[in-house]
Amino acid sequence: MALIPVTDRIALDEAELDFSFVRASGPGGQNVNKVSTAVQLRFDLRNSPSIPASVRMRMVRIAGRKLTDDGVLVIDARRHRSQERNREEAVERLLEMIREAAVPPTPRRPTRPTLASKKRRLEAKGRRSGVKRMRGSVGGDES
Repeated sequence: MALIPVTDRIALDEAELDFSFVRASGPGGQNVNKVSTAVQLRFDLRNSPSIPASVRMRMVRIAGRKLTDDGVLVIDARRHRSQERNREEAVERLLEMIREAAVPPTPRRPTRPTLASKKRRLEAKGRRSGVKRMRGSVGGDES
């Protein structure tokens, strides 16, 4: 049971990661037809005891289409020609995603409008009001 450090507070158990290897497309000559070098990493995000609830919620948003309906995160890595390098890349991409989700968003602090912006708004309202006032019916002789 090896733990993979993610942040100073989060560590993943390597047993939670499920790897499957498939044949990759692309360059590689005959090797690409014989060896299963592409890696598919599956991580059960919904049931993982390693991920805190707040991080899990942000992970769901970050993962997007990589997350299945069952809450399993699927990462494909097929860039390299060796199985081991693709496996390392898939794990690194998962860790990077968790690190990104571990940073809580900074809350928005509402600011008050400046005096100049208030004046600009009121002047614009006045101009628009004048344009609309001029659109009325023309008062001519009514016979």
